[in-house]
Amino acid sequence: MKKRIYVDYAATTPIKKQVLEEMYPFLTADFANPSGTYTMATESRMAIDSARGKVADAINGLRNEIYFTSGGSESDNWAILGTALANSGKGRHIVTTKIEHHAVLHSCQYLEKLGFRITYLDVDSKGLVDIEQFEDAIRDDTILVSVMYANNEVGTIQPIKRIGEICRKKDVLFHTDAVQAMGNLPVDVQELNVDLLSMAAHKFYGPKGVGALFVKKGTKIDSYIHGGSQERGKRAGTYNTAGIVGMGKAIEMACGSLSAEYERLSGLRDRLIGGLLEVTGAKLNGAPNLGRLPGNCNISFEGVDGELLLAMLDGSGIYASSGSACSAGSTDPSHVLTAMGVSESMAKGSLRITIGSDIGEEDIEFVISRVKENVEKLRNL
Repeated sequence: MKKRIYVDYAATTPIKKQVLEEMYPFLTADFANPSGTYTMATESRMAIDSARGKVADAINGLRNEIYFTSGGSESDNWAILGTALANSGKGRHIVTTKIEHHAVLHSCQYLEKLGFRITYLDVDSKGLVDIEQFEDAIRDDTILVSVMYANNEVGTIQPIKRIGEICRKKDVLFHTDAVQAMGNLPVDVQELNVDLLSMAAHKFYGPKGVGALFVKKGTKIDSYIHGGSQERGKRAGTYNTAGIVGMGKAIEMACGSLSAEYERLSGLRDRLIGGLLEVTGAKLNGAPNLGRLPGNCNISFEGVDGELLLAMLDGSGIYASSGSACSAGSTDPSHVLTAMGVSESMAKGSLRITIGSDIGEEDIEFVISRVKENVEKLRNL
């Protein structure tokens, strides 16, 4: 039987067994709509409140600062659009970076059509924002800054705490897309000085289709979905009770094993990067070691078509990617890599391998050997 190794954990993770078990009753017997007034509905509502508490505890926030959404993209959209529209009387300028997830970039581009002005900051060759350039970009009419905690393609971790301090000093709202950071890095909204923070359950072994947006108490933000009183009137729609319960359990488990898993994955990642850099013409994309996510490896191979390499790896039972799952199928080079100064040919020869809980040393060695073998085959062709 062919060996199968999934190494695209940045795209999505499998649901943990304990998470599924926690969800199951709310998919079967306890199916009542939590907005009802009878006992079954009250029990569902209490389960949601419990999950809300777990999410709040995980990021050192308050229960009434957590709003459940359908995932990271919705959370990003709501954070950008909701705060921009609610605070437009103060100003219409927003600062972000060129390497954000498209949920942020496309939201900003939409706001430009409405007359908002957006500054898209450059990054260096490792994908890092220059703090001085960032501070200089903030103007009197700046109302919002959105900088991701850790990049979904190259794993580079931004100096979020310092950015938050500057925003606090200048009285500008600060949103961070923490979709990749949650479950991989410590996230403390008080320490990081953030006003809004996005997350998605399926990135830390929870179900797909559920996420959350942290909105600091007192932050002005417009409602995003209209039609009901759910989420304190801010986000209408029938609650995804099972998904929310699963998210609560998943974030609780992820935070409980955070330190040990960070060390384990960092070691495996460093072995993976070291092994792949033995290939002639290989180049690491993103920051090294402590500056990147523990499970992220993004490498470009000179003279190799990344999509062909992925197809050959698929044939070997290795399931990886060339970048964000949201950009799969695009023939354009990664906007993240090009913003970092990577040439178009090298960007199209990139391979993103992201590892997680089910990956061990034997898997890493197998991946290294198959990547080396297939890169050589492609170059010989």
